[in-house]
Amino acid sequence: MATFNKRGYKAPKEKAEKLDNNYIENVNVDEKDSATAKAFDTLDQTASRAEDFIAKNQKYILGSLLAVVVVVVGYFAYEKFIADPKEQEGAEELFVAQQNFQKAVDDTANKADSLYNLVLKGSEGKFGAIKIAEEYSGTDAGNLANYYAGIAYLNTGKYAEAITSLEKFSSEDIMLSTLAKGAIGDAYAQQNKQKEALDNYIKAADASQNNFTRPRYLLKAGKTALALGNKVDALKYFTDIKDNFETSPEAQQIDALIGLAQ
Repeated sequence: MATFNKRGYKAPKEKAEKLDNNYIENVNVDEKDSATAKAFDTLDQTASRAEDFIAKNQKYILGSLLAVVVVVVGYFAYEKFIADPKEQEGAEELFVAQQNFQKAVDDTANKADSLYNLVLKGSEGKFGAIKIAEEYSGTDAGNLANYYAGIAYLNTGKYAEAITSLEKFSSEDIMLSTLAKGAIGDAYAQQNKQKEALDNYIKAADASQNNFTRPRYLLKAGKTALALGNKVDALKYFTDIKDNFETSPEAQQIDALIGLAQ
């Protein structure tokens, strides 16, 4: 059979396969990609478990959070509505006791004992230092009341009570804390407990290098050491006064004391 081509006829070219750049057939996943997929699966499972845990235990979780909130709010409420007013009340109560204490220290009419008793027991409708220390324990006023009570007890011959009150007192004020230690030493000395007295005089002397308290308590420490027969330490304390505090009142008769200790 004869064949013929029509004019202009061209055989159709083989149609090229269209490549979709957005699609890749038969993608090979290497080990790294597989590990990544597994990691995402693990994260999904972990998140799911976390959600289940929260859902099942939300009552307890919310309870714990509420407890934390209550504690925090309670602390600030305590500070604002209890601690601050208590501090203010204690300071107001202590004011009269402070006035009586100052009058007793400055006494020139031999009424110090009665004034110190007012410090302890109170007057003008206000608590004394004993009651303030008890009722306002934990406040600055209560702490300072222990100091006033201790010194008042010391000056009225109640030495055991003086030690008890002064040992409850603490302060970042070097002068007050030093005087408190020295007063404890005085109370022990009055009870003829020289060793305990010496320990506290040394603590008081070492608490500060100022020209007022250090020579004062070095002198007391030296005399107490001398009374205990410890001339070596006594000489050390007396020599410290002579070498470092020669203009202090304690240095006026220090040569004679050094002679006794040698």
